Amino acid sequence: MDPPVREALFDAETLERLTALADTDPAVVVRDFTDPGHAVALREAEVLFTGWGCSPLTAEVLARMPRVRAVVHAAGSVKHHITDACWERGVAVASAAGANAVPVAEYTVAAVLFSGKGVLRAARVYGEKRAWVSPLDVIGGGNFRRTVGVVGASRIGRRVIELLRPYDLTVLLYDPYVTGDDAAALGVRTVDLDTLVASSDVVTIHAPELPGTRHMFDRARLALLRDGATLVNTARGSLVDTEALTAELVTGRLHAVLDVTDPEVLPASSPLYDLPNVLLTPHVAGSLGNELSRMTHAALDELERYGRGLPFADPVRRRTLDRSA
Repeated sequence: MDPPVREALFDAETLERLTALADTDPAVVVRDFTDPGHAVALREAEVLFTGWGCSPLTAEVLARMPRVRAVVHAAGSVKHHITDACWERGVAVASAAGANAVPVAEYTVAAVLFSGKGVLRAARVYGEKRAWVSPLDVIGGGNFRRTVGVVGASRIGRRVIELLRPYDLTVLLYDPYVTGDDAAALGVRTVDLDTLVASSDVVTIHAPELPGTRHMFDRARLALLRDGATLVNTARGSLVDTEALTAELVTGRLHAVLDVTDPEVLPASSPLYDLPNVLLTPHVAGSLGNELSRMTHAALDELERYGRGLPFADPVRRRTLDRSA
């Protein structure tokens, strides 16, 4: 991992737990696997405890670590560093993706409820007027019996569905891998994507970034959104055609809450920074601040299981990695 990531992930409590679970030197943080200064440590390593900034574990890199049997990732996606060579070597992989899903789902639910309430518009009007504003002048649609469309029954998508359950909302789901029994267990109704988009007051995206999901929300699909609908994206910016979405938002027909964009940082000239119907945040939905400890403890739980000879509770599997984040 990047050295600053180690400082963010570990406090005194988690460092103490790490050293109790494993024979390790917490001061050794490897960023470059080819650095000769780490050659001895890598030769002896049995488990790699990884985080953001980890370099790809290629066959050449793994050859420097003949004893490595497992990788425990204290973050979400492992696609940046787990390669085919890891699976061919039989390396077991675990991730704290479940822990990282929690704050993303919380952000999403806040976005859904604020969108239904018309909070963005109310705040703008109040800020411009700086005087009494009648609620009738900034009335939003409200959240009673609104329809929320969840795109993707990923970890985050399922957590969003769970967190929305106490509210008086109708939740639709699109996910080609979810069966009728799965949907019934989740308490949602599955529909095709176009039906979901056309029927929802708020659409929230939780699908993975794959070749087949690029521009899932293109010009034609965005046109299906009803007037006044809100699009929430906390997944990946590439799932939405930014140019097409910008064209819709400039007209004021739609609203958007975007924590990710394509490109990841929009050009300074983008109108999305200033539009009153857009909330744009710099990829902050995931774990930040004290939420990082949740991921660290989740990863340490897996390390503890490994040390006790138990299988990982939440393993990453090669066969499902091609359709997950």
